[in-house]
Amino acid sequence: MKSFGKLISKSLLRFIGYILLLAFLNIIGFMWTFHDIVKTDYGTTAPQNMLAETISNSDSQGISQEMSFKLQENQVWAMFLNENGLCQWTVNLPEEIPQKYSIQDVAVFSKGYIKDYPVFVRIHENGLLVLGYPQNSYTKLINNYYPIGIVKIIAIFFVGIFAFDFLFIFIAYYLSKSKIIKYTEPIISSIEMLSEGKPTDLCIKGELSDISNSINKASAILNNTNIARANWISGVSHDIRTPLSIIMGYATQISDNSNISTQVKEQSNIILNQGIKIKELIYDLNLVSQLEYDVQPLHKEPTHLSKLLRSTIIDILNNGLPDIYSVEINISTAAETISIELDIRLITRAITNLIHNCIQHNPNGCDIVLSLDLCDNLLSLIIADNGIGISPEKMQELATRPHYMESTDERLDLRHGLGIVLVRQIIQVHHGTLEIESEFQKGYKTTIKLPI
Repeated sequence: MKSFGKLISKSLLRFIGYILLLAFLNIIGFMWTFHDIVKTDYGTTAPQNMLAETISNSDSQGISQEMSFKLQENQVWAMFLNENGLCQWTVNLPEEIPQKYSIQDVAVFSKGYIKDYPVFVRIHENGLLVLGYPQNSYTKLINNYYPIGIVKIIAIFFVGIFAFDFLFIFIAYYLSKSKIIKYTEPIISSIEMLSEGKPTDLCIKGELSDISNSINKASAILNNTNIARANWISGVSHDIRTPLSIIMGYATQISDNSNISTQVKEQSNIILNQGIKIKELIYDLNLVSQLEYDVQPLHKEPTHLSKLLRSTIIDILNNGLPDIYSVEINISTAAETISIELDIRLITRAITNLIHNCIQHNPNGCDIVLSLDLCDNLLSLIIADNGIGISPEKMQELATRPHYMESTDERLDLRHGLGIVLVRQIIQVHHGTLEIESEFQKGYKTTIKLPI
């Protein structure tokens, strides 16, 4: 947890650095924008300064010529009202501007406009000085006047700065997220592989290097354990074969002996048949463990599954299939010529197991149908029978029980559970899927889909 804490703290500090940089850029942008705003203002003098300069260069009788030129140069008009509201003098006054005002008129325009001209006033000892600026040059906001150009630029500035800030924060977030994912995603993937019992080799430097080393150690321990289990099962299987061969050999001799009774022959045949079951069970157990612990080497080669199906059916028929069973095979034109990479021995074993399941669990006979078709870039193989099927409880058992050895059968008839486990693992190592459908007294269907 300390490693993750360091990584999160480092990422948080980096993100704070991004925010501070953003604040600095905002300040720089604000200063630069307002520096340009000052240049866009009307004239070179602010209204309040212009009022003060005009007052100092005029009186109730008139205004200096120099100041008059300056007002005209800055597109500013002026008038001086006496105590009775009459104009004493004017400079550049528009024609639509009245030259006589009541006290109420003065009260109104002193806080706003005259004929849409923004005006600024200053009290003089002998009257009132009024300066008017061009229409649409100033606007009143919160009891203050601002150049409309400034207002427009400020609006554009804040919209632009908001968009820039949003983009900057998104990029900062994306970079921070990518940095964390770069370190954590391989760890999560490795943990998922470990949860599936697969070894992993993780190489991460920096804050999470100790976690990487711990995962690699766990992977090495898990891998060694899996290999040890597979070797142990293989060793036990090998050790059982020798005494089992002796038992089966003596059982064969007893069965072939013409001097023994019929009852003894029957008993020896039972021993021989059960010995064959144990031998097959040991072989399947060894193969299942190798597939489960990923120590079974695959020998894939380009194979036409259609031809493999036909040869497998022929072998089953040649070994003697009772008349109460029938086998039918249907191969679509699209699937006939498809060749995929398969381990022929394992796929043959899977198909054989599924067909034998149909036979063994339908002692009164059934019709078995094998169908091969091409569907959505997948080869779909269906092996179905019209036999007794299995109950919902047994279906749930096959779906949830992790291993065939949890099954109990006094007759040692574990072929169904073991066969399904073995078939499922064979299909999985070929990156395919297996689905089982069945209802009691309505048959049993297994669907295998393999990528092409």
